[in-house]
Amino acid sequence: MSDALVNGLAGAGGGIIAQILTYPLQAVNTRQQTERKAKQSTYQASQVERAPPEVGSQQKRSLGTFRELSRVLQEEGWEGLFRGLTPSLIGTAASQGVYYYFYQLFKDEAEAYALKRKKRGFGDGSPGMFSALVVAALAGCLNVLLTNPIWVLVTRMQTHAQAQKNACGGSNIRQIFLEAETASSEKPTNNLKRNMSYGTLAAIQDLYDEAGIRGFWKGVLPTLIMVSNPAIQFMLYEGMLKQIKKKRALNKTGSTNITALEYFLLGALAKLGATVATYPLLVVKSRLQAKQEIGGDKALQYSGTFDAILKIIRFEGVGGFYKGMGTKILQSVFAAAVLFMVKEELVKATRILVAKKR
Repeated sequence: MSDALVNGLAGAGGGIIAQILTYPLQAVNTRQQTERKAKQSTYQASQVERAPPEVGSQQKRSLGTFRELSRVLQEEGWEGLFRGLTPSLIGTAASQGVYYYFYQLFKDEAEAYALKRKKRGFGDGSPGMFSALVVAALAGCLNVLLTNPIWVLVTRMQTHAQAQKNACGGSNIRQIFLEAETASSEKPTNNLKRNMSYGTLAAIQDLYDEAGIRGFWKGVLPTLIMVSNPAIQFMLYEGMLKQIKKKRALNKTGSTNITALEYFLLGALAKLGATVATYPLLVVKSRLQAKQEIGGDKALQYSGTFDAILKIIRFEGVGGFYKGMGTKILQSVFAAAVLFMVKEELVKATRILVAKKR
C-alpha cells in the first residue's frame, strides 16, 4: 500500500470522526455566516414599520454560539442540528481522502527534489516552509474542484429551515406546520411537508431548479481562494513539527516520536492561525452557497463573489465578514486537532501492521 493511499484513508477516517463530534457547531456557524442583516435598507425599513415588534427583530444582534444552539433545538429539535450530516460525512471522507492523498504525493515529490538539491550543495535536504505552502495549495485546489458540489448541498441543507423562517417573516417553521394541520382536516400541503423534511434529493432538485448544473459549483472562486486556509494551516503545522523533531534529534536519546496529545495541540494551533487569517472568505463562500432569497431586499442577494463582498461592506460593514467567528474557531480548531491526532495515529498503526506483515 502506497504512503499516499495510507495517508488518504487515514485522513478520511480522521475527518469523519472530527465531523461527527463537531457537526452541531458547524451547522450553527453556517447559519450565523449566512444571516443577511443589513445595517440599513429601504426594504427592511418599510418592513419594520409595518411589522409587529417580534417580526421586526431582524435588526437584533446575532445570537451567541450556545444561545443559537439552544434556539435551534427549541424550534427544530435535534434534526435541526444534524440536518445535512449524511452528505457532510460523505463530503468529509471524500475531501480529506482526496486532500491527504494528493498532499502526500506532492510532498514526496518536494522531499525528493529537496534531497537532489542537497546533493548539489543546496539546503538541508528537507522542504522549506514555502514548499509546504505550495504542496498544500495544489492539493487543496484539486480537492475543491472535485468536492465543491457536496459542500453546496450541505450548506443549503443546514440553512434551509432558516431560509424558510425568513420567508415566513421570522415565524417558527414547526408552529406553521402544526397550525396548518389544526386549521384544516385535509393533509398538510406538499410544500410544508418538504419544508419539514428537506433531504439530500430535495436539496439537489432545489439547487438544479434554481441555477442548473453551474449551481453545484457556486462559491467555487472564494473556495479556491480559501485553499489558503489549509495551505497556511499545513505550513504552520509542518513548520512546528519540523522544529520539534529537530530539537528532539539533538537529545541524547535521538528519539523524534510525537505523542497523540502533541499532534492534537499542533493541529489546534495551526488551524487557529489559518482560521483567523481567512475567515472573511469563508463567510462570502457560505453566503453564495446558501439559498438566495426570492423577492425582498436586493441588497441581501448576491450575483457573484465580488458583488457579495461589496454588498457586505456597504450594508453590514466590516463586521459582516466576521459573523460567527467565535463559533468557527471553537468548531474548526477542535475538529482540526482531532483530525490531525486521529490521522497521524492511524498512519502510524497502518505502517506498523504493514511492517509486521513484511
